[in-house]
Amino acid sequence: METTINLTEDKYVVTLNGEFDTAAAAEVEKTLQPLYSSNGHDVIIDCSQLEYIASSGLRILISILKGAKASGSRVVLKNVNEDIMSVFQLTGFVNIFEFE
Repeated sequence: METTINLTEDKYVVTLNGEFDTAAAAEVEKTLQPLYSSNGHDVIIDCSQLEYIASSGLRILISILKGAKASGSRVVLKNVNEDIMSVFQLTGFVNIFEFE
């Protein structure tokens, strides 16, 4: 799993590439730790290269969402493929996250 974070003028842009499975979760969580308190910056997560997401990955995304909302920021998931979207639908997270 490859994860990158770029801070532009007013938002974090995150790219997730590969399989966000349990084995990758610990390392991805360390990388994404700064997003837990986004300090008023919106968080845009590009999922165009995301192939799979496990419950541990969903937990990390929920933690980012909670931290962002606490500071008045938004979290937007972009370019989510059908397979990943079905996971969000099955878990009900489609009603929690914002998608573009």
